[in-house]
Amino acid sequence: MGEIEVSSKRIVVFGATGTLGLYTVDHLAANLPEGWEVVACGRRRVSFFEHKYPGRVSYAQVDIDDPASFSALPAEGVYAVVHFAGALPAYMEGYDPRAYVSSNVMGTLNVLEYARTSGAGRIVYTQTISDYDGYFGERVELLDDMPRRVPMSGDHSVYAITKCAAEDLCRNYEAEHGIAFFGLRLPNIYCYMPESKTLYHDGRPATSSYRLMIRRAMDGQDLEVWGDPTKGMDLIYVKDFCQMVWCELFADADKGGMYNVGTGRMTSLDELVSTIIDVFGGPDATSSKVYRPDKHDCVNYFMNVDKARANLGYEPKYGPRELFEDYRREMELDRFGEFFADRYGDSSAYRDRKDS
Repeated sequence: MGEIEVSSKRIVVFGATGTLGLYTVDHLAANLPEGWEVVACGRRRVSFFEHKYPGRVSYAQVDIDDPASFSALPAEGVYAVVHFAGALPAYMEGYDPRAYVSSNVMGTLNVLEYARTSGAGRIVYTQTISDYDGYFGERVELLDDMPRRVPMSGDHSVYAITKCAAEDLCRNYEAEHGIAFFGLRLPNIYCYMPESKTLYHDGRPATSSYRLMIRRAMDGQDLEVWGDPTKGMDLIYVKDFCQMVWCELFADADKGGMYNVGTGRMTSLDELVSTIIDVFGGPDATSSKVYRPDKHDCVNYFMNVDKARANLGYEPKYGPRELFEDYRREMELDRFGEFFADRYGDSSAYRDRKDS
């Protein structure tokens, strides 16, 4: 945390009941020194945080679309606001562009107004990698501050447009009100969570590809390697993401701006599949790779993180093997099992398979 001196020692996390929010609150609760408070926020009534982190984390039921609900939050003494809340394609059944505008634009405006009136000195905001959609297929290395290339069609288009509008609102509040803006451009973040939560692609229920591969490896089934096996992507683990949040929370305010979240290296699809087989396969359940060059290639990119290294002191800790070995430990620990069991009625999708 360094030697940063602050008068306010309260961090408010919007979107705390999402997967990234859960891990972030857990990281803050474990690492903030005595005297700091984390206020976790979500739309639903939840008792998990105060039970798991007594005296360190409080919970406020807040819907960012509803300005009146912000009265549940502390009115002053806020050091920083962390803003993960909003409408996501992965959680949207069907397609509702109004939900993106309402939550991602107006909701962000409500968060910023709260940050202003409560005295927060900075906001940490998550941006989508879809603002770089037009670079995929043209370049492999993605830099922090390239011009936007937002998609103008598809289920991510209005989503990306609203996320960019929200980013611009954050920058406006920095210029007008002095609230330092720290952005995190997110590709896919790898993290364990129970499979009770339904995900969507193009508005229809879908299964995350890496979760499907893990499940098949645990069952000893073959794993397909689609397209060119040398192409790949940046594999970012949730605990490196949490490190980035921490770095942005406690960096000097003049180091603000947009930062890529990543490892700075590309992991080939071939290496990804081999690692999953090695980590999740058992002595009696050995999977093989089946190459499918007839299938489409994966998105081929990695995130340049030189800016984060230089300005924030960020250094990624999890390569592919470290990522999946820790992922397996998280499956066994099931640290958020109580939360997911209460919310979805089940938290044991992988664990039941492992113990059977």
